[in-house]
Amino acid sequence: MNDARLPDAFMTPGTSSFAEFVGSVSPDLLPSRRPLPPGDATSLAPHATTIVAATFRGGVVMAGDRRATMGNIIAQRDIEKVFPADEYSAVGIAGTAGLAVEMVRLFQTELEHYEKIEGTTLSIDGKANRLSALIRGNLGMAMQGLAVVPLFAGYDLVGRYGRIFSYDVTGGRYEETAFHSVGSGSVFARGSLKKLYRDDFDETQCVTAVVQALYDAADDDSATGGPDLTRRIFPVVSVITAGGHVRLSQEQVAAIADEVVDGRMQRPDGPAAPLI
Repeated sequence: MNDARLPDAFMTPGTSSFAEFVGSVSPDLLPSRRPLPPGDATSLAPHATTIVAATFRGGVVMAGDRRATMGNIIAQRDIEKVFPADEYSAVGIAGTAGLAVEMVRLFQTELEHYEKIEGTTLSIDGKANRLSALIRGNLGMAMQGLAVVPLFAGYDLVGRYGRIFSYDVTGGRYEETAFHSVGSGSVFARGSLKKLYRDDFDETQCVTAVVQALYDAADDDSATGGPDLTRRIFPVVSVITAGGHVRLSQEQVAAIADEVVDGRMQRPDGPAAPLI
């Protein structure tokens, strides 16, 4: 008769980190532990591009375009790049799409596992640190061209405000002020938000500003997809407040995107900012 009991490791109290547990029991299941042949694999997988986040009074907004590319080819027109990490945070992916999505799923499980083991949720700083460790574990693949550089944002339940964290490929963590963007179109998106952002934004104004920033990124970066009016494909937008994470419906985003596009018909370079 076969013994159907779980191995002792599954029944022994231990770490609150799911990634550390898997690393000790079945390390081959972690994406960072899988060996790769030598060489540059940059052109072998689709890459996700621009993610934008900005804070407003009462929370933070994160949005991502829908295009994935392989070199000069559009690999997918409606990829989703913004995901809830838990009830009060979201993560947006830039870099190698397949590895990034797998990292997001591991991060979601990491946060859920911690809550089950400890009986409480991680602080937003703790969440940001856990994601940093997962990125650091992918350094070997990043050195072969398969980098993952996400953007993390959430609502701080203690400070009661929205916060944004960026990363580098080594897992370095950096807290950003007011707004930030990652991906191939990030320099154009940040330039747009430098002119549009205001500290007194409400939620709708903040969502409009990040959609404008993604439009500007798509206007200058071929790897970033703008609003697709014929296919009705629009950015994924998440709003995180004291009430938790909410993904705006495509109808809500479409209404804002349509207004942005209508404005661009009159002024193709977007709204003008005051000189002073």
